[in-house]
Amino acid sequence: MTKDKESPIRSCRFVYIVALVFGTIIQFSVESEFVVDMSKTSLLHVPKDLPPKTKVLDLSQNNISELYLSDVSFLSGLKVLRLSHNRIQGLDISIFKFNHDLEYLDLSHNQLQKISCHPITTSLKHLDLSFNDFDALPICKEFGNLTQLNFLGLSAAKLQQLDLLPVAHLHLSCILLDLKDYYMKENKKESLQILNTKKLHLVFHPNSFFSVQVNISVNSLGCLQLTNIKLNDDNCQVLLKFLSGLTGGPTLLNFTLNHMETTWKCLVKVFQFLWPKPVEYLNIYNLTIVEKIEEEVFTYYKTTLKALKIEDITNEVFIFSQAAVYTLFSEMNILMLTISDTRFIHMLCPQGPSTFKFLNFTQNALTDSVFQDCGTLTRLETLILQKNELKDLFKTSLMTKDMLSLETLDVSWNSLEYDRYNGNCTWAGSIVVLNLSSNALTDSVFRCLPPRIKVLDLHNNRIRSIPKDVTGLGTLQELNLASNSLAHLPGCGIFSGLSILIIDYNSISNPSADFFQSCQKIRSLKAGNNPFQCSCELREFIQSVGQVSSEVVEDWPDSYKCDYPESYKGARLKDFHVSELSCNTALLIVTIVVPGLVLAVTVTVLCIYLDLPWYLRMVCQWTQTRRRARNVPLEELQRTLQFHAFISYSEHDSAWVKNELVPCLEKENIRICLHERNFVAGKSIVENIINCIEKSYKSIFVLSPNFVQSEWCHYELYFAHHNLFHEGSNNLILILLEPIPQNTIPDRYHKLRALMAQRTYLEWPKEKSKHGLFWANIRAAFNIKLRLVTENNDVKG
Repeated sequence: MTKDKESPIRSCRFVYIVALVFGTIIQFSVESEFVVDMSKTSLLHVPKDLPPKTKVLDLSQNNISELYLSDVSFLSGLKVLRLSHNRIQGLDISIFKFNHDLEYLDLSHNQLQKISCHPITTSLKHLDLSFNDFDALPICKEFGNLTQLNFLGLSAAKLQQLDLLPVAHLHLSCILLDLKDYYMKENKKESLQILNTKKLHLVFHPNSFFSVQVNISVNSLGCLQLTNIKLNDDNCQVLLKFLSGLTGGPTLLNFTLNHMETTWKCLVKVFQFLWPKPVEYLNIYNLTIVEKIEEEVFTYYKTTLKALKIEDITNEVFIFSQAAVYTLFSEMNILMLTISDTRFIHMLCPQGPSTFKFLNFTQNALTDSVFQDCGTLTRLETLILQKNELKDLFKTSLMTKDMLSLETLDVSWNSLEYDRYNGNCTWAGSIVVLNLSSNALTDSVFRCLPPRIKVLDLHNNRIRSIPKDVTGLGTLQELNLASNSLAHLPGCGIFSGLSILIIDYNSISNPSADFFQSCQKIRSLKAGNNPFQCSCELREFIQSVGQVSSEVVEDWPDSYKCDYPESYKGARLKDFHVSELSCNTALLIVTIVVPGLVLAVTVTVLCIYLDLPWYLRMVCQWTQTRRRARNVPLEELQRTLQFHAFISYSEHDSAWVKNELVPCLEKENIRICLHERNFVAGKSIVENIINCIEKSYKSIFVLSPNFVQSEWCHYELYFAHHNLFHEGSNNLILILLEPIPQNTIPDRYHKLRALMAQRTYLEWPKEKSKHGLFWANIRAAFNIKLRLVTENNDVKG
């Protein structure tokens, strides 16, 4: 959350070169597939089977000792060649004469002692010959033609003033000069003129006391970096003299010291020497303090120095005056001070109004007592106390109460706790950015926050919920609650201005679907990697996610996966689907109740208009009869017919049946079954009807208005029609004795209506002349020889 306010120009650790090298390699990797990496493969020579279209070739960290023209001449498109950390002793520049596109050549960390100069491609931008065994600077006059050269790395054991004359006219971005093997004849002072470079990096021997007495002059130097500086009280002045010529120019803004070993007294002298210089950014990395630490006099002149950055201090002095150290830094009249990874246990409050706007004491051992009751840091805007030993959030808030300009506070990676539920924290009212991440804070932290906080980082704490009665957070715009133990997705009731919420890696299983409705101003939500329970509640949240812009929900859908139930575990929420019916209780009830009501209404209608009870009684009677029949032994169930026809008629039509129909049929030897003479006493009427129909080859129905009015006639017709479908035969004969109007047939006799509409019936003619044809049709229905069994089991043809 906290941004370093130090200017980018403060660092001269080859940012430009790194960007150039890796930027070039990445660009080539994207543009083509012709990248060959054979580093760390113990090669003794350059492989002969390289692809001819290779553009990037890495042969670093091998055992190659010689280079030949044939090794690279066929690689006409080669742009990057890395040969560092090998055993190459000699170099003939002409071996690259066919590599016209070569831009990057790294031969550092070899055993080069000499170079055979020849014209080289003018496209070269990076040439590194540093960390080799050259006696003099390996400069060829042909290097003067490298107009695109940005970086030049060199090594030498001795220097001469005009060594770099061939490249004096080039405008280089950085020169790396390896002087670890440099030696100087006694009482002889050398000089070197470097005309044009923006950055100069000098590397000395890591184990030798600094003794270089070379007068180096550089035009327009903006960044100076020295590596491996070993000092004591005796040779401290040697370094200061060496720096006199390099730091006098008005353009030098950035000065960096790497791997510096010194006494405290010499370090103070270096500070005092640089204080009036035009340097604006001073960086010291890997500082080791030796011998002793005593209080030194330091005069804080008016200075152009804006920022001092010291990282990784090793103090080999165990007994010393801490006030001497802390006072030197606390009283500095600069804007920005960074002292990190030093294990300082305290820092003094400036005695007078301080100019500090930025303080960074990351990875020290500062406690809650630091800057307590300090009223002189009124201009401080950013304070970083990351990775210290702070424990009490209440005391941390008191520390800031007099820092009237403080806007950004970073106290992450400490052991902060807050358990004062009734106490009010006293923060600087100007704080808008607060980083409390990676501490031991719980839910109560929301009662101890600055009043105008806009950006709050609470990730990696012990927060389980956000108290609902918290007030005063209406200005909060960005909230990070990742890696806590929150079980619910918080709404924006108390965070009315919230626009960014980070809440991934918590214990949220069912996020509220009302979140986006509650948080109208939200423009970024990061809630992935939670144990989501794929259920109906989650379905509504998924739908709400689909209604917002894809840019609002970060890492969707890949980081949002089901954790429960097991059948969905690992599935993306986007792919989880459940029906509306199973999630909507009201809809489920309607779905069940409505069909039930429809069924009830249907049954009611059938009962009222279609006489359903009558049909049910008939089915019951039929079922009982069939059940009794199944109990009869199999031999008795063999079907035999006793009658040619069973006649069903109304008593009102009995005269016609007995006087006309029966005599006419019986004289043709057709056996007739009539209810009055063939029903068996003791059996129910229904059972007699069923038995007669089953024992008869045909069923004759004499239809008339009287037949319609007879309920028993309708029973007989019902069972005969049922037997028609059961047996699969055509056993019905309909005789229409008198016309029957359709509107006179009751609704419950719909089967009669259907039969009259679907089947052919014989109509009894009134004219005697037509009677002959009528009887002929009747006899035709019985034109078959049947073996009839009498009641005494006599077989009759």
